Amino acid sequence: MAHNPAAQTAFGPMVLAAVEQYEAPQRRFVNDDLAFAFLPAGLRAVVRATRLGLLRRLMIGATERAGPGLWVNLACRKRFIDEKLDEALPEIDAVVVLGAGMDTRPYRLARRSDIPVYEVDLPVNIERKKAVVRRVLDDAPASVRLVPVDFERDDLTAELAKAGHRADDRTFFVAEGVTQYLSLDAVRATFEFLQRAAPASRLVFTYVRRDFIDGTNLYGARSAYRRFREKRQLWLF
Repeated sequence: MAHNPAAQTAFGPMVLAAVEQYEAPQRRFVNDDLAFAFLPAGLRAVVRATRLGLLRRLMIGATERAGPGLWVNLACRKRFIDEKLDEALPEIDAVVVLGAGMDTRPYRLARRSDIPVYEVDLPVNIERKKAVVRRVLDDAPASVRLVPVDFERDDLTAELAKAGHRADDRTFFVAEGVTQYLSLDAVRATFEFLQRAAPASRLVFTYVRRDFIDGTNLYGARSAYRRFREKRQLWLF
């Protein structure tokens, strides 16, 4: 399986979702009973250790040192997207998750709805996701389609159409934690695709501020800046 530095970041948010399950229901931001199972064995061992409140607080504290508010930011965005998707379900025909990573949302949704969900990501992540789904669920639900796409090179419209997505479907688009990994040209191409979406479609997306990317304001997150901009140059936009 080809190595791709951006693809390697797919598990981080799912670690957070899995750790959140050890919080009491009234304290929990994210409800995701599949997150733990979707992680590889090594990360499952790390998450299992956070059953102890002290170790959980230490992990959250380490994340906060990398970027103040980062843990809650990630947790709140997941909760927000889940809630907005639930609100929209009666009025949409399809869901497209751009940069799906190891997200479990399509599989949790399939338990209660047969609405088609298209998971779009780099080919390396799609192959990894197929293997994880086989391990955890034996097979993907019929409503979930995995769509390999390189946002820098491939035609998103054509690849989604091949997978069965129709241009006139009222679609709920999710782009969570993906725009910062793309070049300006790829972001423009993606939003040009989104601009052609059927009327009454919805979009929820996250982004990283330009002043953080160019280093003029690090917002107390120097560690995250060194990791994602200086050492690995993963965040571009």
